[in-house]
Amino acid sequence: MGNLMGIWRYKEPSTVEECDSTWETDSESDEHQLGGEEEEEEDSGISESMSPADAVRGAEQLDHGSPKFGDKMESSTRMKRSFYAAKDLYKYRHSYPNYKEPRHPNEYRNLRFYLNKIPLVPDGIYIEEILTKWRGDYEKLEHNHTYIQWLFPLREQGLNFYAQELTQDEIKEFQSTREARRRFLLAYTIMLDFFGIKLLDKSGNVARAPKWQDRFQHLNESQHNYLRITRILKSLGELGFESFKLPLVHLLLEEALVEGTLPNMRHSALEYFVYTLRQHSQRRALLRFAQRHYQPPENFIWGPPKKKRILAFGSAGMKSGKNEVVERSVGKARSPREGRNNLEREADDMDNRKSGEWKTSKGSKLLQEARGKVDLEEYIETIPL
Repeated sequence: MGNLMGIWRYKEPSTVEECDSTWETDSESDEHQLGGEEEEEEDSGISESMSPADAVRGAEQLDHGSPKFGDKMESSTRMKRSFYAAKDLYKYRHSYPNYKEPRHPNEYRNLRFYLNKIPLVPDGIYIEEILTKWRGDYEKLEHNHTYIQWLFPLREQGLNFYAQELTQDEIKEFQSTREARRRFLLAYTIMLDFFGIKLLDKSGNVARAPKWQDRFQHLNESQHNYLRITRILKSLGELGFESFKLPLVHLLLEEALVEGTLPNMRHSALEYFVYTLRQHSQRRALLRFAQRHYQPPENFIWGPPKKKRILAFGSAGMKSGKNEVVERSVGKARSPREGRNNLEREADDMDNRKSGEWKTSKGSKLLQEARGKVDLEEYIETIPL
């Protein structure tokens, strides 16, 4: 009865604004969250919104940085958020509020695949073969389109209809199974390498990989991989690696907006990648960072709604100190060349401290230990999962 009532009370969002609460706690509520971690929840988007009909008509064309869409967006004086994207990520961050568990017995096929007990379908390939033979095989990783749904499962159907959606029970089992989590991290590093990125430590910090120039050029031109990145980010959150999202999204934003190595990615990074993060403060930190570097600045549509901006200016005298700390913390995220990203720690500190000195962290020690690892699999074996 409780489940039925929950479904009955659920109201489907109909605008971008209804899908997003990123800026709802900005300024005022941030100061009331000093006692602990911010609740994970969430939402996805701001500014003017597309109607559902417009979004459906344009979804195939605009999703994930289509070149035509990018050109149109940059030249338009009335840029709008995608309702399709906002609604999709709203459902993800809210754990699929209308989701119904399958009626057939839960076979835990995703977990069994990661335990090397069954192969992915339809290719008949086991996870160990992928982990041992596919690393660096960029042609195979690019042109095979059946493995990604198995490597990064979700509670939603992908293009491979042989892949089974995750269930809540399977997620719990997966998160408590060390071997599955170890292999999942290895699969993540294979895809990062394919994109031109390397994993540095157990906190999820990332940096450019040795072959980053060629891989970034490919990634900038093969925009279907942005769909894969969105799926990977979602799967990280489902399977217990939510903290890994922030370093990856920040690096991609920096490459797209500051370094100029991934210019075609900036729309997908702002419309999709940022909004996979479940914490308000992390999304706000990323969006503030992006806004400072976005060109032309008047086309940045992911900031606070107009009413919020007016209120923010009105209270600037009392709260500018805190806002400056937030923006400086994002700005001080270290460059991708150095392979360092302090955004996650700083976003947490932003919510938990009004003033005072930043506490000394163990981040540098972790990075030094990570850089000393020669064999990545051996390193991942040492991570306490």
